[in-house]
Amino acid sequence: MKKIPVGISGRHAHLSQEHLEILFGKTYALTPMKDLSQPGQYAAIEKIDVVSPQGKLLAGVRILGPVRPASQVEVSRSDAIRYKFEAPVRSSGDTKGSGAATLIGPNGQVHIKEGVIIADRHIHFSEEDAKAYDVKDGDVVSLKVSGVKAGILDNVLCRVSPKYSLDCHLDTDDGSAFMLNTGDGVELVKSYTIKQ
Repeated sequence: MKKIPVGISGRHAHLSQEHLEILFGKTYALTPMKDLSQPGQYAAIEKIDVVSPQGKLLAGVRILGPVRPASQVEVSRSDAIRYKFEAPVRSSGDTKGSGAATLIGPNGQVHIKEGVIIADRHIHFSEEDAKAYDVKDGDVVSLKVSGVKAGILDNVLCRVSPKYSLDCHLDTDDGSAFMLNTGDGVELVKSYTIKQ
């Protein structure tokens, strides 16, 4: 079975249209800078500053488009510790009861009572890829990493959709711990044995 490509995801924000307009101006539209691995998704030129409830400033957070139904900010555990954010590990969009923040743009600011998360480890599968790897939406698998800092990544969620392209999304903490870079490959394993 071929290896699954990895995408290392740095801190970023997703904005609702309402919040985008508060931060950047009425009828504002994001400016695509670079396409991402998932069809229709892109990194925008625009950035915002994000302030934690304790007043710590996380400057220059990239916005990813297109706009979402609700705003959220995805940070690493290292970011959460350094900048004093409450940020549970969640799937994108699952923000109920998550951390608060103030978002600051060139034209205004908005306070979100929830929306700051650490993104879970996950793999995007097309339906064809899911069949090839024998997984279904919602499965939790492990990944084997080879190389100088080899190891096993557990608790990796499988997301399956005809809109997806095969890609494993890890945050910068996981990438650094295993010395992984965007474009590297990892091996899916459904079970393994720890030898004493």
